[in-house]
Amino acid sequence: MLRTSYSQILNSSRDFSTAICDRQGRLVAQAHHVPIHVGALPWAVEAVCDFFQAKIRPGDVFLLNDPYSGGNHLPDLTALVPVFLERTLAFWSINRAHQSDIGGATHGAYNPGATEIWQEGLRITPLKLHDAGVVRDDLLHMIATNVRHPHDFLGDLRAMIGSARVGERRLHQLLAEYGLKTLEHAVDSILDAAEAEARACIRTWKDGVFEGESVLDDDGHGIEDIAVRATVTKKGDSLVVDLRRSDPQVKGFVNSSYPNMMSAVHMALAYLIEPGTPKNSGTFRPVKVLAKQGTVVWPFPPAPVTLATNHCAQEIAESVIRALERSCPDRVLAGWGRRFRIAIKGTNPRNGRQFIWHMFHARPGGGASVAGDGWNGVGEGQAAGGIKFGSVEVAETRFPLFFEHHEFRPDSAGQGRFRGGTGAVLRLRVETAEPAVANTAGDGARHGPYGILGGTDGLPHRYRLVAGNRERTLKTKEVGIEVSPGAVFLVESGGGGGYGVPEARDPEAIASDYENGYLTRPAATKRGARRT
Repeated sequence: MLRTSYSQILNSSRDFSTAICDRQGRLVAQAHHVPIHVGALPWAVEAVCDFFQAKIRPGDVFLLNDPYSGGNHLPDLTALVPVFLERTLAFWSINRAHQSDIGGATHGAYNPGATEIWQEGLRITPLKLHDAGVVRDDLLHMIATNVRHPHDFLGDLRAMIGSARVGERRLHQLLAEYGLKTLEHAVDSILDAAEAEARACIRTWKDGVFEGESVLDDDGHGIEDIAVRATVTKKGDSLVVDLRRSDPQVKGFVNSSYPNMMSAVHMALAYLIEPGTPKNSGTFRPVKVLAKQGTVVWPFPPAPVTLATNHCAQEIAESVIRALERSCPDRVLAGWGRRFRIAIKGTNPRNGRQFIWHMFHARPGGGASVAGDGWNGVGEGQAAGGIKFGSVEVAETRFPLFFEHHEFRPDSAGQGRFRGGTGAVLRLRVETAEPAVANTAGDGARHGPYGILGGTDGLPHRYRLVAGNRERTLKTKEVGIEVSPGAVFLVESGGGGGYGVPEARDPEAIASDYENGYLTRPAATKRGARRT
């Protein structure tokens, strides 16, 4: 997938995931890419099986992206290849990949102005693109017609399907060598072992009922301080996560689809248990989730949900982690930076072609933990480093962009016994000959990443657009931003939250932070704000 996809969002930033599910739709194995993608895949398999039932055959390829039919959000297109042993369905080989564009009212697959899902892009409920090995050209043409850059889209889609076919071939080799019955027993053993490891870890935590909260800046339509609230009951080796007190669904696109909500809760658990425990359906059996439809974590259709894989997915995970601060303090982590994306559409003067570029640079910092300082510039918590920092040189070669300045952001990290990771500072000049247009989609310009166990909060984002003598602050959710030739985006991304009281930090570590430029002024000692 990495070597054959067309779009930089995939072949450079790696915003895709691959996984294997069994015929029951249980997640068996996954690549280490984007956690929020993979945790939702069982619902995609369920949606395909429910719709097609007995009409699933060797050679088929299925697609979907609809958040109300097994998807996370519309930009994440999912290709599913059923793997058969003779005429018996045995496994699913799956690729979920974020598209550079999926149609809708604005370019770049995010529409901050959307108030209903039809304004966000093309909705693909479960469909069969390859029927017993024969490509449905009519469907392929219809889908490609509804996106802005069909050439790149088709190249990415073929890469997705080719990737899933590689998985299919390898599973066929396993089936030929061991047989279906042996592999089914192996899958059961793998899932049971992961469950046992997860339960053994949870059993060491303190029992009780704990509450946590994480707050979104806004929905882009005037609703501010949107709270995701988790009440977590820990008893023995199991957890009940109750999200029913979360705020009502909102007008804008920060609502979460149901599969995305479940994936976010599972993601929180994955961050808290032993790192070596496999992440599969067995791992998450100890968790029961309670949610109320009509809330921001599970809206009624046709609510828009495109930002959900970032926000409110990250806030769902954060609310669970913050709730468990007093149950397993040696395992919780401070807040990571939030996503604040820019997508630019224009004409490349070097070749006259239209382009859409997604900013994956200037990544925010990761949260600190008992293991040590947060990672600098690692990115958002919902991806945990799985989405990569794209090459500056490749971006400048492929797009009319010039990176004037790109380095760590001093004093952005929350302080503590261990500090958060630093954010970044970016000066990006747009070298088009004609005005371009941009939109933004994200959060974290008002609420910085939280400190934990006495650590301080990291700085929030600060994004500006400088054109000539004019400078203005960019909102996290804007459409139709005019970008004049030569305009500069001045990006300052947030730093991760600190872990533990700042007074407990090793003086040598503080000296090192000054020496490396992570600190330029005395660190604050005010503890991070707490809402529990």
